[in-house]
Amino acid sequence: MTWKINRRVFLKSSTAALTLAALPACVRQGSGKIRFGLVSDSHYADREASGIRFYRESADKMKACVEVMNREKVDFMIHLGDFKDQDPEPDEQRTLQYLKDFEGIYARFEGPRYHVLGNHDMDSLSKAQFQSKVENTGIDKGKTYYSFDQGNYHFVVLDGCFNPDGSPYDHDNFKWDDANVPKEQLDWLKEDLRTTEKQTIVFVHQMLEDIENGRHHIKNFAQVRAVLEESGKVTAVFQGHKHEERHKRIHDIHYYTMLGMVDYSGPENNSFAIVTLEEESITLEGYFRVSDLEIA
Repeated sequence: MTWKINRRVFLKSSTAALTLAALPACVRQGSGKIRFGLVSDSHYADREASGIRFYRESADKMKACVEVMNREKVDFMIHLGDFKDQDPEPDEQRTLQYLKDFEGIYARFEGPRYHVLGNHDMDSLSKAQFQSKVENTGIDKGKTYYSFDQGNYHFVVLDGCFNPDGSPYDHDNFKWDDANVPKEQLDWLKEDLRTTEKQTIVFVHQMLEDIENGRHHIKNFAQVRAVLEESGKVTAVFQGHKHEERHKRIHDIHYYTMLGMVDYSGPENNSFAIVTLEEESITLEGYFRVSDLEIA
């Protein structure tokens, strides 16, 4: 099966189709249809642009995204991490205000919403501070990795924001390119996948594949992938962090990397998607900078 990527830039929207024709037999079942909104790497902060990152503009971009998701009546929204950012001269209270303000925009979505923790979410803050200002619908605020069901699907949110010694990222006590999933979380993941019979989708910020420059993936990605593969239930992983649109199929699991909302100026440079899950297919409908994708 070969990926064809027809890269086009749209002023208003584009449509991307990602069809996964060979799901594991154990999860081939009448699973109905679920549609969810997908967005990543908004890096919101009320600060001047740096390079291609237009931090302040993410507010209007998220407003446009939420309007589309409400109009389309998707079942839920999920953000893949690096929700907010900080000032060049970090200030904890200002960072908390950026988080509060941006969550207020995200909260305009008229349905369940979820967050994946990204490394920049721990700039100036602890995980507890971040969690206290956001909502993961139906999830205890103390949980940074968790799972939930929607219809006949199971969804898993992972947290790669841990140092090699297992300590959590906290007020910049980390290197952005040293992400880890500790044993406690791996054990939880094994048990979570063992106890579900549903087709499973995984969300994570840092990548679960060994990419060219070796800096954007979770260090123990091989251990995490082994758990996903051994379960026989995971069909796709959605990830962010690299601000590139990528797809790779590894041992019958599809890994899709989302573009960053923060990149480039102007409403025409927004990026978000609606993902539709059906019995034996996944369709990704992209907006603005998201490319058309189709499997041949």
